[in-house]
Amino acid sequence: MSWTVADAVDYKGFPADRSKTGGWMPAALILGIEICERLSTMGIAVNLVTYLGGTLHLPSSTSANVVTDFMGTSFLLCLLGGFLADTFLGRYKTIAIFSIIQTLGTGTLALATKLPQLRPPPCHGSHTCKQANGFQMGILYIALYLIALGTGGLKSSVSGFGTDQFDEKDEKEKSQMAYFFNRFFFFISTGTLMAVTVLVYIQDEVGRSWAYGICSVSMFVAVLIFLSGTKRYRYKKSLGSPIVQIFQVIVAAINKRKMKLPYNVELLYEDTPETSRIHHTDRFRFLDKAAIVGEGDLERNVGPAAAPNPWKLSPVTRVEEVKMMAALLPIWATTILFWTTYAQMMTFSVEQASTMERSVGGFQIPAGSLTVFFVAAILITLAVYDRLVMPLWKKWKGKPGFSSLQRIALGLALSTMGMASAAVAEVKRLEVARATGASATTGTLPVTVFILIPQFFLVGAGEAFIYTGQLDFFITQSPKGMKTMSTGLFLTTLSLGFFVSSLLVSVVKSVMGGSNGGQGWLADNINHGRLDCFYGLLAVLGVINFALYIVSAVWFKPRKSKPVTLQMDTIINGSSTAENKC
Repeated sequence: MSWTVADAVDYKGFPADRSKTGGWMPAALILGIEICERLSTMGIAVNLVTYLGGTLHLPSSTSANVVTDFMGTSFLLCLLGGFLADTFLGRYKTIAIFSIIQTLGTGTLALATKLPQLRPPPCHGSHTCKQANGFQMGILYIALYLIALGTGGLKSSVSGFGTDQFDEKDEKEKSQMAYFFNRFFFFISTGTLMAVTVLVYIQDEVGRSWAYGICSVSMFVAVLIFLSGTKRYRYKKSLGSPIVQIFQVIVAAINKRKMKLPYNVELLYEDTPETSRIHHTDRFRFLDKAAIVGEGDLERNVGPAAAPNPWKLSPVTRVEEVKMMAALLPIWATTILFWTTYAQMMTFSVEQASTMERSVGGFQIPAGSLTVFFVAAILITLAVYDRLVMPLWKKWKGKPGFSSLQRIALGLALSTMGMASAAVAEVKRLEVARATGASATTGTLPVTVFILIPQFFLVGAGEAFIYTGQLDFFITQSPKGMKTMSTGLFLTTLSLGFFVSSLLVSVVKSVMGGSNGGQGWLADNINHGRLDCFYGLLAVLGVINFALYIVSAVWFKPRKSKPVTLQMDTIINGSSTAENKC
């Protein structure tokens, strides 16, 4: 066994000593960053809608869109973080820089919620509440999007840098890496659980500035802990951004669009070492034109070892890598709607809960803490799947659990059922509001909040399946050199899901604004609206999207090579980030 790791260096740039660098302990230091990121992002997201409506006096639909835009931007910025890590900074510097940015963001948010000058005066009696002005909203947006920027940079690199600490060629370290994925999601769940219970309680009962201050201090401490392991980490050299490589193939194919493909694919250009080659396939034949050798294509750049201009000529393996990424897009597109459904759990479902009876004995459950049932559903689903379903499935089918595409299908189906359940619960809530005459007030309705548990549980169980299914699918079905990008592609489904939610709310608000006596489906006070119709619309869209997904899954041809498949028992819904939830 070599004392050095072949593809890794230490902090001085020398080959990494296996006995002094990497392994579980350095990886554990990285997990502290992840738990604090979850604590901050989820602690803010799940209860922000109550602050926007109750303190800043924003309309219901506007509050929901602020939250979904914030979360969507957080995940979208994972692409920026991944690009910077792959091209310029490396994962270590990316984590350090963006964790400090998130610390600044949570600190700014703590100040924004503490200073009375940064929020409108409270409502008095029946007088019209004054909404937050532009300056007050501007400070809030600066804080939120600093946090979003920090989250994007962290999510793109934390899980990858953690796996860099293990050598896949060493069996012992390979098994430790599987354990790391397991612990990674455990820490994600721990951070989320603390966010929706302890942190939300502090926000409601002690003060939001205290809660956000705790987030800022905890992240700062996590950064110090992370930096303390600098000498123990293994660092892998950046290979450049795969986005550039994809554009090179596309540009070369477009420039040669008028050229005819040779009858023999062996005539296409290939300079990749034999052990790393990907065999030619017949799908997306247009892209094959990037590998046609044209006049002057083989003229070398300066230097005897220089390769042909990649913007003019791409090897077959590079073209096939782009084809593999293109083949992921139908599955990618049909999983976006799940995260639109997920967004409702942090917006309108929390608003529902805020109007309902939440007392248990003498304890008042914070509306944002109802998402604890969402987290519980994830953990219960994972436990049942790993301990019961997987062993039975292996005995029956001889396979270690459902395939990634099957798990995604289960997640989509459960989320659609969750929206149908949410519509039924909202019908009951509105009936009570009308019967008690509470529709004209913002008082607590005499209906238990626990009728909302089914929608949280169904969507939570759906996430347990779809998150692991997506992560497994995008990692194992993508080229080896594009794993970071494929993870980023997965995370864009989360981002676009939140943005689609914002768009859908705006469209419904505009189109249905004249219905329901002029209040529309999404009224400023949900007791005046028809949120049940909005949930029903999402359920119908879910059915249509599920049918499109089935077609896409049947069309997709799984990769025939021998990928390192990450089953649910090894990644346990673990990265987000992703999760890399980035």
